[in-house]
Amino acid sequence: MSSQYRALALSFVLPLLLAVPASAQNAIGQNSAPQPLPIVSTIPAARDVAFPGTMRLQVDVTDIDQHVFRVRQSIPVAAAGRMTLLMPQWLPGKHAPRGEIEKLAGLVIRAGERELMWKRDPIDMFAFHVDVPAGVAALDLSFQFVGATQPDQGRVVVTREMLNLQFEMVSLYPAGYYTRRIPVSASVTYPAGWLAATALRPVAEAAARPSGMSGNTITYQTVSYETLQDSPVFAGKYFRKDDLGQNVTLNTVADDPKELVIPADVLQKHRNLATQTVKLFGARHFDHYDFLHAITNRMGGIGLEHHRSSENQNDPGYFTDWKNSLPDHNLLPHELVHSWNGKYRRGADLFTPDFRTPMRDTFLWVYEGQTQFWGHVLEARSGMSSKGDVLDKMANIAAGIDNRAGQSWRSLDDTTNDPVISARRPKGWTSWQRSEDYYNEGLLVWLETDAIIRQGTGNKRGMDDFARAFFGGRDGDWGVVPYTFDDIVRTLNGVHRYDWAGFLTERLTEKSPRAPLGGFTRSGYRLDYGDTPNNASVIAAKSSPGTDLNYSLGLSTDKEGKITNVQWGSPAFASKLTIGQTIVAIDGKTYSGDTIKAAVTGAKGTTRPIRLTIKRDDTLREVLVTYDGGLRYPRLVKVGKGEGPLDLLLKPR
Repeated sequence: MSSQYRALALSFVLPLLLAVPASAQNAIGQNSAPQPLPIVSTIPAARDVAFPGTMRLQVDVTDIDQHVFRVRQSIPVAAAGRMTLLMPQWLPGKHAPRGEIEKLAGLVIRAGERELMWKRDPIDMFAFHVDVPAGVAALDLSFQFVGATQPDQGRVVVTREMLNLQFEMVSLYPAGYYTRRIPVSASVTYPAGWLAATALRPVAEAAARPSGMSGNTITYQTVSYETLQDSPVFAGKYFRKDDLGQNVTLNTVADDPKELVIPADVLQKHRNLATQTVKLFGARHFDHYDFLHAITNRMGGIGLEHHRSSENQNDPGYFTDWKNSLPDHNLLPHELVHSWNGKYRRGADLFTPDFRTPMRDTFLWVYEGQTQFWGHVLEARSGMSSKGDVLDKMANIAAGIDNRAGQSWRSLDDTTNDPVISARRPKGWTSWQRSEDYYNEGLLVWLETDAIIRQGTGNKRGMDDFARAFFGGRDGDWGVVPYTFDDIVRTLNGVHRYDWAGFLTERLTEKSPRAPLGGFTRSGYRLDYGDTPNNASVIAAKSSPGTDLNYSLGLSTDKEGKITNVQWGSPAFASKLTIGQTIVAIDGKTYSGDTIKAAVTGAKGTTRPIRLTIKRDDTLREVLVTYDGGLRYPRLVKVGKGEGPLDLLLKPR
C-alpha cells in the first residue's frame, strides 16, 4: 500500500475510531478475532476438450406408484486419482440454479466389485469427489431420483397415466469438460404398454427390461451430454402423435383418452402454427422438433423450452373445449419460438460450458420478452386465437404493467435478475416488488419497436425483418450463436436507421410510473377501461374462478373471498388489506363476487365508503374502503383509421 493511499484510508477510519467510546474500543479489542479459512475450489474448470469415452446411462421409470426413478450409470475414467462428478445445477430455460439435488438418493459408486468412498464437496453441494484406484477403466454408479409425490415436495412428474423424465434428474457427469464434448448413450425402461416421445431418436427397442421384469426398454442414439439434458421425455398410457409439417410433431399424452380427440379445425390451427413460425424466421434450427404435450391436472404444470422440443402442460379440455381453453392457446407458440430465440440465439453471458457455471440473465428481455411478443403474434397469425382475443390478452398485459407501482423504483433490466432472486416463489406485494416483468414489459418494448420501424418505413418493414436477419441464419444449424447488445442494435439499424441504442437503453433503465405503451399509441390504439371484462378475461375466469377488482378497489379474491392480490398504493392498500385475509361480508351482506362488484358499482360517484368485514385467523374487523370510480377492466380501443402497425403485425403471412 502506498503512503498516499494509507494516508487517505486513515483520513476516513480515524474519525470513526475517535467517535467510539473508550469502553467500546476496549470491549472490541478484548473479543476473540479469528481469520476465516480461505475458500478454495477443488473442482476442475470446464475445458473445451473431448472426454475420453462414452458414458452409459440406464434409467428405469416403471415405478409409477412411488415415483422413484432407478439409475445405473457407467462413466469412463481418464486416469487414476481424484475425479469429480457433478449433478446439473444451473439449468437452461430456468435461468437459475434449479437442479433438484435433494432428490438424488442412494448413491453408490463402484470400480468393478469394489465400492469406493465418495465425498460431497463442502462448497458445491452438487459435486461428488471420488478417488479412483489405478487400473480402473470406468466407474459404475447406482442411485435413485425420488420424485415428488405431493406438490409441496416439488413438481410432480409421475402419475398413473403419464410421466416426464428430464435427464438432469437422473445422471451425473464428469467435471473438467464442456458438456457438448461428453458423449452419452442412454436407455430408458418405460411401463409396459406406454409410448414415449423425445427429441432423441431410438436405435434399439427391447420388449423387456434387462432385469426380466415387464416393461419396454428403448436405447437412444449417442449424443453429447448437453444434447441429452436438452432432450426430455414425455411418456404415457394414452398417447397421440400428429405431424404438423415443417418437421414438427405434436406428441400428446393425457389423463383420459377422450382428451386426445382433436377436431379437424383445431388440428389445422396447430399446423398453421408450424407453418407461420417457419415463414417468420425463414430457417429451421432443428432437424426435427417435438412438442411434448401433456393434457392433465394430475402431473405438475410446465412450459419449458428446448432446442428440438418443448415440455408443455395444458388443462383438460384443451382440444375438446377449444373455445374455453383460450388462456392456454399461447403456450405452444411461445415455446416453439424459443427454438430460435433462446436456444439458437442466446445472450453471450447466458451461454455456459457446463451446468455448474452460473448463468447471467442480462438479455432475458430479448430471450423471454421477444418470445412473449412473437408468441402472441403467432397465436393470432395461426388462428390459435382470434385477433380480437389476442388484442384482449395484450390489453390485460399492458394494464398489468401499467398499474405496477414498482416501476417507480425498479427498472425493467433489473427484473432479469428475478429468476435467481426469487426462484418463482410467491410474493406478498408483486405490484411493488415486481417479478419477472421482462416477459410482459419486454413484449411492450418490442411492440413499440415494431411500430417505430413500420412508421419509419411506411409499413414496408417491421419486426419480421429483424426476426429473419437476427434469428434466421443457416437452415439446419442447431448450434448456439451468442449475441451482444451491439449485435441487437446493429441488426435493428439494418432494418431501419434509428437511435436504437438510446431507445432500448431508456426502456431498460427508466423508472416510470407508466408502462411503455407506444406500441399501441403509434398503432392507433388506446389502453382504456370499461365496466365489463373483455372476452379473454371472461374465459380465463371460468378456469380460475374469483373476482378481479385489481383496477378498481385494487384487489382480487378467490371464489370464497380470500384475498389473492392487493395492488400497492390502491384503495385496498390504503385500507390495510393484504393477501391471505378473507372478505366475509360487504356492507353487511354475505360475500360473493356479485355482491362486492355491486357494492363497487353502487359507490361510483358517491362519497360513501364500501364497508368490508375482514377475517384473519379467528379475528373479524370492519374495514372502510374509499373508492368512487366504479368497475374498471382493461381493453384496447381503436382510435386510428385504417390498418395501423399492430393490425398489420397480427395478419397471417
